Amino acid sequence: MKKLLFLSVITIFASCDSDSVTDEFNNSNGDTAKKLIEKIEYDSAQIDEEDYDFIVEYDANNRVTSVSNGVDTGVLVYSNDDLSTVSGGEEPFSISELYQDPYDAFESGDVLEYDQSGNPISIRVFEEDYVYDPTTGTGEEVIEEYIATITYDATPNPYFYTFEAAGLIEVLDRVQLNFSMMPQSPEIVRARALFPLNNIKSIVYKDEDGETVGQVAIDYVYDADNYPSSATMTVTADGEPTSIFRADYNYKQ
Repeated sequence: MKKLLFLSVITIFASCDSDSVTDEFNNSNGDTAKKLIEKIEYDSAQIDEEDYDFIVEYDANNRVTSVSNGVDTGVLVYSNDDLSTVSGGEEPFSISELYQDPYDAFESGDVLEYDQSGNPISIRVFEEDYVYDPTTGTGEEVIEEYIATITYDATPNPYFYTFEAAGLIEVLDRVQLNFSMMPQSPEIVRARALFPLNNIKSIVYKDEDGETVGQVAIDYVYDADNYPSSATMTVTADGEPTSIFRADYNYKQ
């Protein structure tokens, strides 16, 4: 559960179909400064957790060329100014593959509610779990369902312009997701429907019985442009010790 909570904050980036993500971001945040993340230094307060740096490199035109966490590196390749390929795994991945078919987003969850700015504030999340029965010595895979309630600071998503410099904002505008489990009545929306326009402050997870099973709380120190200079993340989950992480943000000069 704690892995789900932590990854939610790190990976949740990204409602009206007539506007682009850029239009929605500008409408929500006004004339905000354009900052590009160069490095985020993650420092864990836990002895058994490793510290690491998330590093973003750019070319002379301020396009993202690579992203690394110190162990894995993704290399971004462009064609006619559009992101075309991402490599770094077993084989390069072509971005054009993302545009071919709507993806079944309902398999991992769906957005239940947005706020007035277009931020998702209530999300249904599915997580696979393995339940072991000691009396029979057998187990089975089960799908656990949680409702995540998200709150935001009235500040811009600090990752927006970095995503834009990587060509990912355009990708979000074009990728289609299917939120319906009914084949005869697909509910197709753009991937941008999952992209927060403001900065996530907290996430509270509740189970199917409405009981709180985990929380993520983030306290930020902001600079003069309302971008975080540092953040302290506290992650709690039932049956597990509390984890605390600190992140220091460095922006491209």
